[in-house]
Amino acid sequence: MHHSNVRGIPRFSRSGGRPRRRRGRLLAPAALAAALALVQATPAHAAVEWDGDADNGGTAVFASVLCDSPSYVYQPNWNDGRGKIFGFTKAAGSERCEGHGIAGRTLTSGRTYWFGWESMTKTGNAQTIFQWKSWGTGDEHDQNYPVIMKVEHSRLKIWYVAPGEQWISVGSVAWTPATWNKIELGINAQTSTSGSFALYVNGQLVVDRQNARTWDLRGNVPRWGSYGSTIFDVESVHWVDGLKMGTTRADVD
Repeated sequence: MHHSNVRGIPRFSRSGGRPRRRRGRLLAPAALAAALALVQATPAHAAVEWDGDADNGGTAVFASVLCDSPSYVYQPNWNDGRGKIFGFTKAAGSERCEGHGIAGRTLTSGRTYWFGWESMTKTGNAQTIFQWKSWGTGDEHDQNYPVIMKVEHSRLKIWYVAPGEQWISVGSVAWTPATWNKIELGINAQTSTSGSFALYVNGQLVVDRQNARTWDLRGNVPRWGSYGSTIFDVESVHWVDGLKMGTTRADVD
């Protein structure tokens, strides 16, 4: 597994290596007590910022749902312990069915977002299942979707799309239809090429992209579902469970 640091995105090993100790002066009793109180009052990491699970309000967790007729999103409960899940159904004859953005939240640049969820597709060709989608149309953006993930020919493929619609393949991993996969995506949102993003699939680091522009002219939002003109004439179903957003990978694990 690749363990190099991603600028702006903290890394840690699942095995949990211990950091080196730095020598320093011992604190006086009063100062030590104050320091301990501060540590105890400060959480180890931020809590989940957004709970987008289907049991947490259904499609109301999204800013909007974009399903071209006759596509639809439903919320089954298969009695497998998951509760409700989202089933984005892109019907034959339409291009998309997606959950767009986060209800009640405006995302900003200059910080890191971690998104976590589980995905399962009906077939090995669900096409676009995630977009870090830019706001606006035409000249209002110059990247459209800086980060995009597709399921094609039973592989999950990930691209960085630079300004000028430059598609750069940054990762690929085997994808088995009708099987749940844990996804953890961290995006350091920057308007310059100082941005970066990392993707873990079932605990494996698949993408560690540096020097990326990850925030477009009017900003970006996440989209989940199924989209693709190349599969216009066939049905595609993408099930999604346990959507979360936080500031660290641990928040969405």
